[in-house]
Amino acid sequence: MRIRRMTAGIAVVAATALVLSACTSSPSEEETTSAGDDETSETTDPSSEPTETYEGTDKQDLGDVTTVDDSISYSLGEDEWLGYNGNTPETYSTYNSVVNERFQSAFTYFGTDGTIYVNEEFGNVELVSEDPMTVEYTINDDAVWSDGTPITYDDALFSWATQAIADPVATEAARVEAEAAATAAGEDPAAAREAVGDVPLFNYVGGLDLGSRTSIPEGEPGGKSFTLSYTDPYPDYMISTMMQFPLHVALDSAGMTVEDFVAAVEAEDAEALRPVADFYNNDWLSQPGQLPDAAIALSSGPYLAPTSWEAGQSITMEANPDWWGTPPATSTLVYRFAAPETQVQALQNGDLNIIEPQATVDTVSQIEAIGDSVSLLTGPSLTWEHLDFNFNNGPFATSLPLREAFAMCVPRQQIIDNLIAPIDPEAQVMNAREVFPFQPNYETVLEGSYDGRYDEVDLEGAEAKIAESGVAGPITVRIGYSAPNQRRTDQVALIKDSCDQAGFDVQDVGNADFFDQTLPNGDYEVALFAWAGSGQITSGQNIYSSTGGQNYGGFSNADVDAAWDTLSATLDTDVQLEQTIIIEKALWDELYGIPLFAHPGVVAFDSSIQNVRDTATQSTVAWNAEQWLRSS
Repeated sequence: MRIRRMTAGIAVVAATALVLSACTSSPSEEETTSAGDDETSETTDPSSEPTETYEGTDKQDLGDVTTVDDSISYSLGEDEWLGYNGNTPETYSTYNSVVNERFQSAFTYFGTDGTIYVNEEFGNVELVSEDPMTVEYTINDDAVWSDGTPITYDDALFSWATQAIADPVATEAARVEAEAAATAAGEDPAAAREAVGDVPLFNYVGGLDLGSRTSIPEGEPGGKSFTLSYTDPYPDYMISTMMQFPLHVALDSAGMTVEDFVAAVEAEDAEALRPVADFYNNDWLSQPGQLPDAAIALSSGPYLAPTSWEAGQSITMEANPDWWGTPPATSTLVYRFAAPETQVQALQNGDLNIIEPQATVDTVSQIEAIGDSVSLLTGPSLTWEHLDFNFNNGPFATSLPLREAFAMCVPRQQIIDNLIAPIDPEAQVMNAREVFPFQPNYETVLEGSYDGRYDEVDLEGAEAKIAESGVAGPITVRIGYSAPNQRRTDQVALIKDSCDQAGFDVQDVGNADFFDQTLPNGDYEVALFAWAGSGQITSGQNIYSSTGGQNYGGFSNADVDAAWDTLSATLDTDVQLEQTIIIEKALWDELYGIPLFAHPGVVAFDSSIQNVRDTATQSTVAWNAEQWLRSS
């Protein structure tokens, strides 16, 4: 897979970003039209003949498309669909987004290399002022929900409210509870109370972030445009979550008018908005196998919300007859909940048409053995593997020499050689967190942040660092990860073979409850997992800053915090790069953790299916599922 960045005018390119803060990749000399731009397209019947390989990173313009009555099945894994509202902490996941993005349109989408493209079929996003930072949104005049109701400013205001309105009752209850806990523990109750932030009224996974960054959207009820004004520059404004849910459905349930809703949002009147919040928090959720009522689970995309759901087996989505944009190429998509170890056989049997299994040497060999009836795509992804230290407890929490010793004995190159290079020959050890080896600014970041000290195994150096720490060995190191996962089991085995020679006792504690219990409870010395994402610039702040919600290990560094504050409040790409180098250097100097490698991506599909394109982002191979088509 070639990783490229297009120079088309509407493509907005992130200069430094990662998974959960992903960035763009190496530039291309070509220039293409964006998705939806038909000035240079030809009118074709896409089912008449196979398409040539498309070199762009955006969605290809297929010309005039007529939906074919056919069904294509695919799977990314065995995880069940979690429901129509995928924006709650309980339902937010890559797997859920893969389904929901088929029927919930947005103003932008991620191209295959993390480039952010405007979805012109839905509308437009334009930065109209940098000081003060003001962004103008325009909704397509023809855009309607699947019940025929126009998509308007009202729905944007609803999206903003779900991310901006606090619940004073719940907030006060949380503060009283914190005071009581502090008093019982002999701590300062006033300080504990002050540390409790506002509790959101709507159960939105991102909390009150958008509300803290912007003023209320300005627009006319029923209108097709609105503006957002930011209190400070915000690099990720292009992917702020907007327009996913139909306000009129929630208002019907709450018995509220649009005028009353607007007035309540403007006044931040939580009590008036509580019936709407109750609907958002509960009525758009589902139990496995129980479809949401089609009257409330409306679509704004090329497919309808699932029309059938067999728990533990599959969901089915049908083409949306009210979709105003380019029709989906195939009428029916079936997403099967298939365990990774079953997918290759299901592909060979025809039970699945497209799979994206975990990339292992055995998986690739099995796919290649099927023959020409199946096509295989491989390449680097914007998902990366890492080892993170536990700073809350255990031997690494207060001992930099011990962390250095462990970094010296981890055989990173051997892990690449044995487990990754057979799939992706271009794979290399990853020495940064906010940029990837296949990106143009990678070497620039390394020059200012990392001197190569952990590139090769140094057992003598590790032994010396252990002696310097004063901790008697062997030192127990429990490595936790989500199991079963053969590749991670193999990684831990390689680490044990090396690090036990230096004076550690590495123990494999991988288990099925890693994310639910082991990681949040801190029952590990080292955590082994991956971050996966797309084109965000600032989301790494949530991982590495002292108060970050995803800083599971409890790392804290004032220089890192300050650099993130600067980076997340500027549109200047030079400043972003400068602060990224500061962050990377501090994370190496203090050893937050050890980056390992960018995941190789593997996609396999029935060779008769056209327009299947892999992507480096967490949008998965389904990112352009509306373009999939079986050759006639």
